Amino acid sequence: MSDLNALFSPIVINNTEIPNRAVLPPMGTGLCEKGGQVNDALLAYLRRQARGGAGLLISEITAVHPTGMVSPRQVAAWDDQFIPGLSQMAEAMKSNNGKAAMQLHHAGRESLYMIKKQTAMGPSAVPSLVYGQAPREMTRDDIAEIVSAFGAAAARAQKAGFDAVEIHGAHGYLLTQFLSAISNQRTDEYGGSFASRARFVTEVAAAVRENVGKDFPVILRISAEEYIKGGYTVEDVLGILPDLKQAGVDVIHASIGTHGSPAGVTSAPPAFDVGFNVSRARQIKDASGLPVIAVGRFNDPRPADKVIADKDADLVAFGRQQLCDPDFLEKARQNRYADIRKCIACNQGCIEREMFEGKSVRCAINPETGQELVCPQQPAADPKTVWIVGAGPAGLIAASEARRLGHDVRLFEKEPEAGGNILYACKAPHKEIYLDWIKWQAGQVEKAGVKIETNTCVTADMIADAKPDQVILALGGEKIIPKISGHDLPHVFDAWQILGETQAPGKNALVIGGGLIGMETACFLAARGASVTLAEQMESSPVPKFTSHGYSLHKYLKEKQCVMRFGAAVEKITENKVVLKTKDQSEEVPGFDQVVLAVGMKPRNGLAPALEKAGIAHTVVGDALEVRRIMEAVEEGAAAVWQL
Repeated sequence: MSDLNALFSPIVINNTEIPNRAVLPPMGTGLCEKGGQVNDALLAYLRRQARGGAGLLISEITAVHPTGMVSPRQVAAWDDQFIPGLSQMAEAMKSNNGKAAMQLHHAGRESLYMIKKQTAMGPSAVPSLVYGQAPREMTRDDIAEIVSAFGAAAARAQKAGFDAVEIHGAHGYLLTQFLSAISNQRTDEYGGSFASRARFVTEVAAAVRENVGKDFPVILRISAEEYIKGGYTVEDVLGILPDLKQAGVDVIHASIGTHGSPAGVTSAPPAFDVGFNVSRARQIKDASGLPVIAVGRFNDPRPADKVIADKDADLVAFGRQQLCDPDFLEKARQNRYADIRKCIACNQGCIEREMFEGKSVRCAINPETGQELVCPQQPAADPKTVWIVGAGPAGLIAASEARRLGHDVRLFEKEPEAGGNILYACKAPHKEIYLDWIKWQAGQVEKAGVKIETNTCVTADMIADAKPDQVILALGGEKIIPKISGHDLPHVFDAWQILGETQAPGKNALVIGGGLIGMETACFLAARGASVTLAEQMESSPVPKFTSHGYSLHKYLKEKQCVMRFGAAVEKITENKVVLKTKDQSEEVPGFDQVVLAVGMKPRNGLAPALEKAGIAHTVVGDALEVRRIMEAVEEGAAAVWQL
């Protein structure tokens, strides 16, 4: 039995009993059909999530009006034609006795899809902080139409069998746009003071309440603080709580920030502590007397239990953690905490893949998420002998999946320890959690009965002699050493020597390469007291600031007063200086006692040609195929096994 008595206790919200305090919050999937219709892929995803046992499951953003879509693959509820599909959603979400809420959403100006169609609208014609383009200003008739649309969509949710609705008033979407003085510059009754700017939100809540009756739970998700210069604060929100309560709101879902806020705070990276937003939830709870859902990068049920036991909040949302390990609550019930796969807050599959690539949801370290119809659930009908060469992310997940499906697995690693390049990537500030994950994954492989054969360099002859049915080459990437004059001098090292701590940081270091490896190495050096200059031949940083990790790296280097030289290629290294070539001139820069080569990696696929020549079945995955992120390595490692 679990000792999480607070988390697993029931709670009654407006005559509806929620079986426990764990919440699956709304997260976009991009899985439904174009036009907003529910399909088998979305239903399979929802059933898998429901199996985890969360007490309250809230659907992804569901459009109340065709002008508010963020994507053509957003679930829709603006017409009765969608009710049959919504009914299937509700049934899937309630398949393990949890309660289901539908989130009601309008994007306003925060929709590139609507901006491109020239139909985006907002409280004022102020450009989006995310997309840089202005919507048209809503008329009073527009406002009345959208308020009515929220109410009508709520009625459809009730008819479809949902147990509650949630109004999306957070993260910079339409309701937040009305609340914010940055986006709302109206001079009528919907602009001006914070209380006046909140009028639209209270009218939406009142319309929803009117359409669903007094006994149907209504949740409002709100950014408790805008978390942006010039934005509103939690103290502003406290002042409108009586109006929201009077309008019919039963629960406040206290999130934070907008998509225009710095640091990706709406999907906080590891730089933010677990539970970092709980204090705001507590303020709202104390001021309103309403039940509150806390948000804050929770990836372990034990801190969440304490939040509830301490009465800081009444329920806790586990968003990315649920995608990472849909079974984490059941594992907690069984006191199997060591088996919980903890979210590393990388945002690669759940946020960046959807927002920046326009693709459906994934989890970087759980290949099943978003692929529930593809991922095999039963043991293989024809078990095979599988050799996996390389025990980095791709190889470890391949071994884990192969063993789960009943194959006979051998896993080899040429280094003394499993983990691949994660053993170096985890050394940058705030990335320690990556090491926790890769050690967890290696432990799960061994727990499944697969020995990781370290210090073993596999050859084509070994494979030919053993005749395995399938070989998976997960050899990873190898470092690129640029042939710069002076690269072999004694004070010149590569990033792996620095991050691997076989070479101590210098006092004044030059890092050559401004990509991810270069920036993380620069952060590592700066964290250990070095004065750092970073030189990158590209004119701007190849690590974008709009990703949460990229923002954190740039911010850290700025705080540490690192010099970043873009458009500067290193021509020559000597004992006491380097020569940088910019667009206009060559420049001699003295004073570096350490130069670090960090220009990136290339695929390591040396075994593939020999296996091809010998006719041995094999698949190349991860960085051995192409150097990319954890997400691609994990997905390809799993897919190589699923396809056997």
